[in-house]
Amino acid sequence: MAPLLFFAFFLLIASANGAAPGAPGPFPPVNVSSPTPPVPMPPTTPYPPPIRLITPPPPPPVKLPSPPPAVKLPPPPPSPPLPTPPVSPPKTTADCIPLCSVRCKLHSRKNVCLRACTTCCLRCKCVPPGQYGNREKCGKCYANMTTRGGRLKCP
Repeated sequence: MAPLLFFAFFLLIASANGAAPGAPGPFPPVNVSSPTPPVPMPPTTPYPPPIRLITPPPPPPVKLPSPPPAVKLPPPPPSPPLPTPPVSPPKTTADCIPLCSVRCKLHSRKNVCLRACTTCCLRCKCVPPGQYGNREKCGKCYANMTTRGGRLKCP
């Protein structure tokens, strides 16, 4: 009954528009076709495991022959140190004063030091370098000279 009712309704609408049934209306006719049956898919097979290609290891890099090492010349032998000209031993008090003033420059009792140094310089003909120590540079005379009280005389 429902299809008949539907058809009657369709005829009523078509006649209201002034068109005969089957005549083209305001809309183009739609061809209704039955749906196509689904196409059966062939059964799927599992993918084969990936094939790992075994590649041989690359050949070792070819080393070019290295150039021969540069010939190193031996360093020139060190030049012998120039001998310092021998200092002439002091002969007079005038020769001893400049040497003793260097020796006694930092002494707390400068005049006493200069008097003792000048005496040692005249007797031993030597004044050690520097302001203190180095007595052995002038030998036993300077290093072992003592006062009457037994103390070392030369500064």
